[in-house]
Amino acid sequence: MKRKLLLALLSVACLSCGWLGLSGLPLTVALVPLLILSGEYDASRRSFWKMSGWTALVIGAWSALCTWWIWYAAEIGAILSVLIAIVLCGGPVMLYHYVSKRARPALAATLFVCGWIAAEYWYTTGEVSFPWLTLGNGFANSVRSVQWYEYTGVFGGSLWVLVCNLFFYRRVRMRTRRAAVQAFAVLLLPMAFSFWLYHRAEGDCRGGEATVSVVQPNIDPWGEKFSLSARQTADTLLALADRSPAGVDYIVLPETAIDDRIWEENPDASPSLTRLADFAADRRPGSTLVVGATTFRAYAPAERSATARPLRGGGWYDVYNSAILIEGDKRGIHHKSKLVVGVEKMPYPRLMKALDFLIIDLGGTTGQMGTDPYRKTFRSERGITSAVAICYESVYGAYISEFAARGAQLLLVVTNDGWWHDTPGYRQHFSFARLRAIETRRSIARSANTGISGFIDPRGEVGPTLGWDERGTLTAALPLNDRITCYTRYGDCTARIALLVFLLGMLYYLAYRIRRKNHLVP
Repeated sequence: MKRKLLLALLSVACLSCGWLGLSGLPLTVALVPLLILSGEYDASRRSFWKMSGWTALVIGAWSALCTWWIWYAAEIGAILSVLIAIVLCGGPVMLYHYVSKRARPALAATLFVCGWIAAEYWYTTGEVSFPWLTLGNGFANSVRSVQWYEYTGVFGGSLWVLVCNLFFYRRVRMRTRRAAVQAFAVLLLPMAFSFWLYHRAEGDCRGGEATVSVVQPNIDPWGEKFSLSARQTADTLLALADRSPAGVDYIVLPETAIDDRIWEENPDASPSLTRLADFAADRRPGSTLVVGATTFRAYAPAERSATARPLRGGGWYDVYNSAILIEGDKRGIHHKSKLVVGVEKMPYPRLMKALDFLIIDLGGTTGQMGTDPYRKTFRSERGITSAVAICYESVYGAYISEFAARGAQLLLVVTNDGWWHDTPGYRQHFSFARLRAIETRRSIARSANTGISGFIDPRGEVGPTLGWDERGTLTAALPLNDRITCYTRYGDCTARIALLVFLLGMLYYLAYRIRRKNHLVP
């Protein structure tokens, strides 16, 4: 019993390293202790449930250790994230355990790898989506090892992790030199390719440079944000924006930085937005100012969207978490489309209507918010094409790559990570943006209300930053790039292939069991 507990704790420790600011490389052996536990149990029902307990312990502890900070924003969210992780990640482990006792090892291994990636893909694209613990995300602090994400995205990282674990488990079982050579080859060859790509990418950007200033106002979202008037907030933002140098290409302010009720039919009716526009025109002519805000759009009854709400006195309106771009007399608006479950949307709204009381308010709005059906890019008068991702959107690789596919040479991220307090949450959120830079080979400028604001180059390397509880303005020259990477072109094809192979593998296994039951195979 003590040995099994030590194996389980070793697995938890190795799984957690990448999310706790350490290297992601322990992931390549993190599941080996769990596979050893599986090998020590037989095919009986009793053994199945014992193995289920160890699996739930490992996956649940890993999830809780890496995402406990959600509790500060929503207690129910922290609990559900652990339970869903146990089901989605524990399912493929138990499928492997079950099939490995009843069919060939190759089939069990295939179902394990493809089943895990299929579960991650569903958690990324499904109505309930929180892909925080996708195994490929664990290399966000080891970017020199995964430069090949420009071809595969994070699901390629998940594939690498799972295959490495199977090969190292095979080495533990067989204890032969050949098995050791194969295991280390699977580990080291992708890393060698990555280091070559890392040095090649150094001279990859030939599209010039953009000078970007990011503002971090450090306004406490739990208290100060609601005690300050809109004018006081605007005063803080303007004072910080004024620290940017003359001639800067972009000045980026964080998510929901201004609190005015902005109707998109007449945005300049907002006093705060007008003051920012006047500042840009008078003090930074030619610069593009980007600011986060909550915006509203009114509809006639016949034109209303699926997410529209009724207006008092007739009509309908949508609420958006938006980024507004201001350049002279021009206005551009990007609406956040990857919404946080339970905060900005309720999944399966008809089925979940009874759980409306669980919706929390983190941005000034509750209920289902509006979204955009396509990704907007904006071309400045200086000829730079940029795109803005809002907060949670930066976790989704395929989503961000759509901006690059539509011509974005520079990616801007606006966020508010202060809800999680000084925990690993905001650091993880920042580090995931490093993977988006690699996948698209785009520079990223990130403005957070508080957390980490700063710059990331196309290789995922971090430039100047402002840390937790710091107020200030940073400026950097970022390389521009318009090259379309393989991942930008094809998206999450690794995950889609894994899903297809998993379904075919399950059909094969069912056919095999039926034939064996009828004594058609040995």
